[in-house]
Amino acid sequence: MNTLSYKTVSANKATVTKNWVLVDAEGQSLGRLSSVVARMLRGKHKVDFTPHVDCGDNVIVINAEKINLTGKKWTSKEYQRYTGYPGGQRSLTATQLFEKDPTRLVENAVKGMLPKNKLGAALFRNMRVFVGGEHSLDAQKPEVININDLV
Repeated sequence: MNTLSYKTVSANKATVTKNWVLVDAEGQSLGRLSSVVARMLRGKHKVDFTPHVDCGDNVIVINAEKINLTGKKWTSKEYQRYTGYPGGQRSLTATQLFEKDPTRLVENAVKGMLPKNKLGAALFRNMRVFVGGEHSLDAQKPEVININDLV
């Protein structure tokens, strides 16, 4: 009897191949860039994607200071945090957050698109964001990805 047998292959930590990817944020919209980066961190673009395993790539984002926000989001989008004390709710607009640290805009957007558990925290550690076109991870030989070709 010659029948086809299909087996679901589930990846684990030992069988996953992780690559280094370089993404340029210059002229990109924040949400569109973040969704592509989150997808690559999660590993959903790979054939052997497994939901409970860190099977995504390591992503380097450069030129974070050249990101675009459309409409009135520079003034109306608010980032809220809580200090832990009564009346300790603090908020910053996107412009104020950008002036403090341009990389935090990209980091907050990507972090919000990852799972809210230990796996999401582990995936978030696989992303590095840099201001300017230079980065300190040349030894990893990252593959340059053009976001416009993926969308």
